[in-house]
Amino acid sequence: MENNTLAKHAIIRGIGLPISLKASIEICNMLRHKQTARAKLMLEQVISKRQPVPFKVFKKETPHRRGKIAEGRYPVKASKEILQLVKGVEANAHNIGLSFPLVISEIKADKGPQQFHHGRKRRVRYKRTHLTIKVQALAEKPKELKAVKERKR
Repeated sequence: MENNTLAKHAIIRGIGLPISLKASIEICNMLRHKQTARAKLMLEQVISKRQPVPFKVFKKETPHRRGKIAEGRYPVKASKEILQLVKGVEANAHNIGLSFPLVISEIKADKGPQQFHHGRKRRVRYKRTHLTIKVQALAEKPKELKAVKERKR
């Protein structure tokens, strides 16, 4: 039996989510290596259309936005789903005893199975996406090591 105090990370997987793969990849690129509190704030701002998601890979015919980013969009539906997953992975981390603040160490979006529409639009397929989010406790060791090195000098 595994001891929960030895857990180094918490994982959550979203399987077959009804969101766009391209928007999910861009949101994942925006959130990678961010703290979960900051990621939740960014996603809430995207949902309220105050902060765009920078589109760096899938930027064909994407309009420019105000600020330091060039191309950007507001993928509201995908942001809502990813926000739920971030909240869920925080709850998983709390249950296994990870200390806060948490950092998103790995977040990725993969293509899911395609489901056909019913009725007359039967040749058109639904978009499905698999998402994986892994978080770790923020390591304070690099700051401590810097302080130790300065003391030795």
